[in-house]
Amino acid sequence: MALPVAQAATSTVQSISEKDKQEGAKAHPQLVEEFGGAETGTQAAYVESVGKNIAVQSGLSNATGDFTVTLLNSPVNNAFAIPGGYIYSTRQLVALMNNEAELAAVLGHEVGHVAARHSAKRQSAATRNAVIGVLGTLLTGALLGNSGIGQLLQQGFMQGSQLLTLKYSRKQETEADNLGVQYLNSAGYDPRAMSTVLQSLANQTALEAKLMGTTDRVPEWASTHPDPASRVRAALARAGASSKGKTNRDLFLSKIGGLTYGDDPKQGVVDGRKFTHPFMKLYFEAPSGFYLVNGTRAVAISGQSGKGQFTAAAYKGDMDAYIKAAFAALTQSGQAQIDPGEITRTTVNGIKAAYATARVNSSSNSQVDVTVFAYELAADQAVHFVTVVPAGSTSTFTGMFGSLRRISDAEAAAVKPRKLVVVTVKKGDTVQSLAQKMAYSDAPLDRFLVLNGLTSSSIVKAGDKVKLVTY
Repeated sequence: MALPVAQAATSTVQSISEKDKQEGAKAHPQLVEEFGGAETGTQAAYVESVGKNIAVQSGLSNATGDFTVTLLNSPVNNAFAIPGGYIYSTRQLVALMNNEAELAAVLGHEVGHVAARHSAKRQSAATRNAVIGVLGTLLTGALLGNSGIGQLLQQGFMQGSQLLTLKYSRKQETEADNLGVQYLNSAGYDPRAMSTVLQSLANQTALEAKLMGTTDRVPEWASTHPDPASRVRAALARAGASSKGKTNRDLFLSKIGGLTYGDDPKQGVVDGRKFTHPFMKLYFEAPSGFYLVNGTRAVAISGQSGKGQFTAAAYKGDMDAYIKAAFAALTQSGQAQIDPGEITRTTVNGIKAAYATARVNSSSNSQVDVTVFAYELAADQAVHFVTVVPAGSTSTFTGMFGSLRRISDAEAAAVKPRKLVVVTVKKGDTVQSLAQKMAYSDAPLDRFLVLNGLTSSSIVKAGDKVKLVTY
């Protein structure tokens, strides 16, 4: 049974210490870089103001100036906070929200973790993971288990570039939810917003799982546990079904319009199985049945018959050394290095390339084939795939390796970012007609419903405001 909110708050809140401030200031630039940089402009200023207002409700400090709230340029649904008064949300998560109270709920939840000292117990690990990022997280534990290679190449790659700062216990998540609800009440918000934003996150995760053809995954931000529905119910019960308070929906929608939605072309763009990087002028296509997740530093490739990653590393003109370094990066300190064996040179669509495959024992007494396939783009620039498949099935990714090519200036110029826009419903508009304006060919209706917190039975009326994703 969860602690009463008042008890949870008064027994855990501590002020922001000088040590926390120093450690937070040191970690902050790394975290911002890991998540694609900080957004600027009116949207970022708005998120900052809401975040600082909710943060002072925690009792950590009465001065809004003691908190740093950052809107991150990331397509991953995530939010987190670290000791020292540093609070973060990605633009993708903000786009999923439907009012200011939900924004305050998410940021309040994260501040709650800090107030309860949950994050302090993980700060050193979080900072290390910020540096490792998606470069160090490629394979699922199911494939390589708890072996040396498997511990480093974890399931976290599925989430794109994000920190593994979510390993809180069920009790800690509940406590942060409860504290967030208390902060909402203190700030005059509708405390039911905690339950509605949790529901939206659960719906978004279910939609992503459906699009990827995988089983439901728990929202990155919401929980590491497989029962988000119970948290929705508990948050509503804590708030009270008949609770009231401000939501500031119209203000919120007026402030978030124009946010980039999904991939930032500066980091490359995923479109189904296709990846295009207009600035590097590169393109490749994953095999049928695989899906791509773009991160700040790498693109994760996942399917039932294998896993992979596309990324870059330092290159000094020696392809053999580059490939050996890529294999070396797959093992932890103290573990035996993977011997790539013979390195084969080739040319792919006019690009100099080389590759090697090594057979590695997994912890489940089976073997996998690990391939590094690298391409020389310039004398000082290279990119590569790392793929893992069951032993003997390296041909799974042959087509992908051969698909990488340069794109023309015209192709690069044609890559446009998707943007979040807020529109007013007109007479005759329906959920179905509005959904057709979404900049997606797959599941536009499902995407529209989840984005707006609606269901298949929802009806929109003239004058309502809704969110769309357009080019």
